[in-house]
Amino acid sequence: MKLNKGFTLIEVMIAVVIIGILASIAYPSYVQYVAKSARSEGLAAVMRVANLQEQYYLDNRAYTTDMTKLGLSASPFITEHGHYSVTSSGTGTLTVTATAKGIQASRDTACATITLTSAGVKGPSEECWK
Repeated sequence: MKLNKGFTLIEVMIAVVIIGILASIAYPSYVQYVAKSARSEGLAAVMRVANLQEQYYLDNRAYTTDMTKLGLSASPFITEHGHYSVTSSGTGTLTVTATAKGIQASRDTACATITLTSAGVKGPSEECWK
């Protein structure tokens, strides 16, 4: 009697199907996690620019649209990893906007633009700020 060792084609195919099902469940969650982690860079940049604008307002009694006056490198300000560009509009009232760039714009379509006003209104939704 001969003893066979190894896997049959059916066993290998079952293992491949199981791995495929697990991957199809895990991949969308992973993409959502990556988008949310990159969004934190945009949120931090919006808060930083808003803070600098408030300091500028205390000194000059007006907001500025020129980011270089805030001590930032350029206008619009590009975040460290390049996921967002941040602009500021208005001199009497302030709106700071972070716009997703590149792959982040396609990954995170619900929160492609993140805004904060001088009145403290956060946009586009509260979910984007979590």
